Amino acid sequence: MSNDRKFDRRAFIRGLGAGAIAASPFVRHAVAAADPSSAFQHGVASGDPLADRVIIWTRVSQGPGTVVPVFWDVALDAGFRQMLRRGRMLAQAASDYTVKIDVLGLPANTKLYYRFRTGRQESPTGITRTLPIGSVTSVKMAVFSCSNFPAGYFNAYADAALQDVDVALHIGDYIYEYGAGGYASQDALALGRVSTPATELLSLADYRERYAQYRGDADLQAAHAAFPWICVWDDHEFTNDTWKAGAQNHQANEGDFFVRRAAALQAYYEWMPIRAVEPARPLRIFRSFTFGNLVDLHMLDTRAIGRDLQLSYPSYFGPTGFNTAAFSADLTQPGRQLLGAEQTQWLAGRLASTSATWTVLGQQVLMGRMNIPAPVVLQQISFSAYSALLFKAGTAPATLTPGEIAILAQPAIPYNLDAWDGYFVARETVLGAARATNKNLVVLSGDTHNAWASDLVDVQGRPVGVEFATPGISSPGLEEFFPAEPPTAVAAGLEQLIGPLVYAETASRGYMLVTATPGECRATWRYVSTVKSPTYTASTGKELRVLPGAGNRRLVPV
Repeated sequence: MSNDRKFDRRAFIRGLGAGAIAASPFVRHAVAAADPSSAFQHGVASGDPLADRVIIWTRVSQGPGTVVPVFWDVALDAGFRQMLRRGRMLAQAASDYTVKIDVLGLPANTKLYYRFRTGRQESPTGITRTLPIGSVTSVKMAVFSCSNFPAGYFNAYADAALQDVDVALHIGDYIYEYGAGGYASQDALALGRVSTPATELLSLADYRERYAQYRGDADLQAAHAAFPWICVWDDHEFTNDTWKAGAQNHQANEGDFFVRRAAALQAYYEWMPIRAVEPARPLRIFRSFTFGNLVDLHMLDTRAIGRDLQLSYPSYFGPTGFNTAAFSADLTQPGRQLLGAEQTQWLAGRLASTSATWTVLGQQVLMGRMNIPAPVVLQQISFSAYSALLFKAGTAPATLTPGEIAILAQPAIPYNLDAWDGYFVARETVLGAARATNKNLVVLSGDTHNAWASDLVDVQGRPVGVEFATPGISSPGLEEFFPAEPPTAVAAGLEQLIGPLVYAETASRGYMLVTATPGECRATWRYVSTVKSPTYTASTGKELRVLPGAGNRRLVPV
C-alpha cells in the first residue's frame, strides 16, 4: 500500500470509538550497529525451513572484482561443539557477494546454530529451526509486512527478535522502491534514514543498494538472526501497484517494465533467504510448508505472476456520473485473475491433498470484504455526513429529502480495488475450494499498514474461514488520511460499518503473533509506541481466535 492510492483511501471513513492496550517496559534495540570494518556488515539470516533442510544466508562486504572464500558451520549448540554440517562457498560479484546455502540432511524439529567465517573474521551467530513432522502440538509464527526504512525505526523487528517463535513470515513490502524524499520520507533526514540510492529503483544496482541499506539496520538483522523466515514479495519489492504486465509507479520514460522486474527479482533472490522453486522461472514463488499434522502453510503471490490490471473508480465516471453497471460487469468478469490460472490450480490441488488441522495462506492483500457505502467511497459525501444521515433515517425518516433518500439507496462497494475486493470471482474460487475441501482456513495478510481481522464468507454468506492482517513495521497507516479524527474513532466506525470486519486498529505500527494448536488458531497483535525514536514501548493489543470444525470458522474473543 502507498499514498498513491489516495482516491480509494481518502474515501475510507470517519467514525467513532475504542480500546486501550497494556504497555510493556521500555525495550531498546537488540543489537548494536554493524562494525564498518566487519566483513559481515549485513548480518546473517535463514529461511525456507523444511523438515530436513534450511537456507542460511550472509553477505561479505568486499571490494569489487574480488572472489572471497566463505566457510560456514551448522551445529546443535551455540559453541559449535556438536557440529552437524560445514562447508565452503565463494562470494562473488555476480551474486552481489551474497552467500546462500541450502543445508541438507538436518534433523527434523531441531533448533540449530549457524555462522560464517572469512579470513580471521566471523559473522554473528544465527539461530534457525527445521520443521516438525508427525504429531505437533503448537506452531508459533511472527508475521511482518510493510517495512519502510525512511518512515522510521524498525522497532517492531527489535521486539519480535525477543519473542520465542518457530518461524517468521514476511508477506511483502520488505523494501520500498521510492527515491529519497518519496513516500513516507518527511522525517527521514532528521532520523538519519534517507533512502539510498537517492533515485527511484530501476536497475539491478539500484535494487541491490536499497537491500544493502535495509539489511544494515540493526533491528532487522536481529530479527533475521533469531529465527528462520518464510518470505514472499508484495508490490514495493518491484514498484507500487505492480500487476503482471506493469505498475502504477512505472512510467514509459523509466524503460522496459519487464527489464526492471527482472532486476528486482534478481536482487530479491540474492538478498532474501529464500529457495528458488524453479530457478528458470523466478516469478514462481508460490510454495508450501508443512508443520507436521497441525499446519499446512501455502505462500501465495497476488502481485506479479497472474494479477490482471487493477480497476480504477475514476475510469467509470462519465457525463451522467458513475457507471455502476459497467463497474459491476467488469468487477465480476469470470476470467478476471488475481493469482493466475496456474497458481489457482496449484492451490486447489494443495487444498485437496493436504490434511493438517489448519490451512494457512500467507499472502499480501486483504481478502475480507471491505465494502463501504458508495457515496463515501466515491467522495460524494463525507463519512461524518453519511453517519448523520443514517441517524436521521433512524430517528426521523419522514424528514429525509429525495436527495438524501437517493444517497442512502446507493449500494456498498469496495474501498480498495487493489485487494481481493477488486477480484470478485478469484476470491470466490479460493473460498469455494477451501469450503469444498472442508478446510479450517486462516488467511494472513498485510499491505495496508493497519491491523484487521475479518470473518471470511462466500457470496452466499456462508462462513469459510478467517483473516488476520498485520500492521506495518513502519509504514504509516490510515491515520495519515484522517489527521483530524481520533484513530480509535476511525477503527470503531469501520467495525460498525463493515459487516465481516471484527477488529480494526488504524493508528499503530507493529506485527502479529499467530499461534496454532489442535484446539485453536490465535492471533495476538503487538504494537510499538513509536517508530520515530529508537526508544519505545511494546504492547500487546487485541487477541482473537478461531476454533476448528465446520460449525465454527468465525472469529471469537479469547
